[in-house]
Amino acid sequence: MSTSPAPSKQWKEVMTPDEEQRFADYGRQFSELQVRKSKKYGTGRGLHRKQLTAARGSLQVLGGLPEFAAHGLFAKPGVHEVLVRLSNGGMDTASDNKPDIRGFAFSVFGVQGDSALGIGPAKSQDFTLINQEKFAFPKSDEFVAFVVAASHGPGALIKFLVGRYGLAGAFKQIAKTIQTFGKPFGGFASHSMHSAAPIACGPYAVRVRLVPAASNGAPVGKAPDSWGAEFSDRLQKQDLHWDLQLQPFVNEATTPIEDASVDWPTPYTTVARLALPRQDTAADPVLAKQAEAAVFDPWQALAEHRPLGDVMRARRVVYYESQKGRGAV
Repeated sequence: MSTSPAPSKQWKEVMTPDEEQRFADYGRQFSELQVRKSKKYGTGRGLHRKQLTAARGSLQVLGGLPEFAAHGLFAKPGVHEVLVRLSNGGMDTASDNKPDIRGFAFSVFGVQGDSALGIGPAKSQDFTLINQEKFAFPKSDEFVAFVVAASHGPGALIKFLVGRYGLAGAFKQIAKTIQTFGKPFGGFASHSMHSAAPIACGPYAVRVRLVPAASNGAPVGKAPDSWGAEFSDRLQKQDLHWDLQLQPFVNEATTPIEDASVDWPTPYTTVARLALPRQDTAADPVLAKQAEAAVFDPWQALAEHRPLGDVMRARRVVYYESQKGRGAV
């Protein structure tokens, strides 16, 4: 009988000498993109611009967790207040019927410990999850180049892809993009959400997954006109629940830290339960404004849950520039 390798502390990050300059350049490019889009749509985020809905809830951290998981937020049982923001992943405020990455971000409050940014106590432990098990690109350089080109329209994107990958490679990238964005999505209440990239968990490294309870209801068969309304309708009728799970690093070959395009094969362990009580989100404009103005950032975290890998390190710079661009810091 085969068993999964044991969680390992032998992970490491591999940083390149040019990272500081590269990430600063990414921040500048995203800042310029954000300014252009904000002129068209109004002040907002560079990505995940379209907020669909927001909700209040709680996260119950479980006891008796395995050693690799019992650190930081998960070191001891407890219940924490939570603010949730659901969004489309794009830079435009496009129709919900269009294929897109969907974002499920939430801040966990009442945490105790130093900030991952090294700027004093942590304000919250944030999780920024998407409906994809893995990231679309191994490293941040390809992702940034793709998004910036796409921000100028389909023609600019095709020209970029052909120039970077050649004609055959461009077709492969287009097919990969269609497959990623066109992946079936059954709704925020019934679809698993993923960190895609790793974070620390004390001396270990993990990825995060949010798994909906069966009681949340069946997935939607056809995309509605509004994913936010679909979610809010469910939440107005019943409480909604999810299991928050961690997946451990075991070795560089199968669970790489620096390649975010690899879906780790290791098993997940449930460490907490997210609960959103029945509420009428549509009737709470204050809540919607609070979530829209708030910061949801994987680096707004406990030091014991520091984001890991090239993609996450790039986010530290890019997210901060985006926050400055919309007056959130």
